[in-house]
Amino acid sequence: MKLHLFLLIGLLSSFVGSAQRYQMAKSEISFYSDAPLEDIQAETTEVQSLFNASSGEVAFRVPIQSFQFEKALMQEHFNENYLESDKYPNATFEGQLKGFDLTQVGEQLVTASGKMTIHGVTQSVEVPGTIGSQGEGWEMQATFPIRVADYKIKIPKVVFYNIAEVVDVTVHFTYRPHAQP
Repeated sequence: MKLHLFLLIGLLSSFVGSAQRYQMAKSEISFYSDAPLEDIQAETTEVQSLFNASSGEVAFRVPIQSFQFEKALMQEHFNENYLESDKYPNATFEGQLKGFDLTQVGEQLVTASGKMTIHGVTQSVEVPGTIGSQGEGWEMQATFPIRVADYKIKIPKVVFYNIAEVVDVTVHFTYRPHAQP
């Protein structure tokens, strides 16, 4: 956890002197597991993120325990048995937007390229999405699949038909100019 906090602080410090720094104003991350016996959906709005429009750098951190489920038992199993949120409290992404043009007006198709860490496992990812200017800020959106086995999340055979091997994740972030200290 401390490493991820230092990385987020490091990214923030790399923004010093840049007039194009943005911080999270509003966020939503949700995921959906379409399985034969039961669909599972959860969401959180407790995301911390920074975006440097000058360089295209973006980083975010999601507290795993902040995901809310329809059923309390699903949430308990998610945190205790699958994501082990006491041991791995956060998921993170650090990377850069490819195809981003600061001068372009309107929505742009971009690819977030970087490192995603979930359940203590870091993978290189390429996530297609969109970004568009919103007044003085930016709005980012993406939907992408995550294969749970890639992050060493074990699904017991007894519940194999309840949890999908691939989970669809949707992110929606709104950024506003970073307040100067």
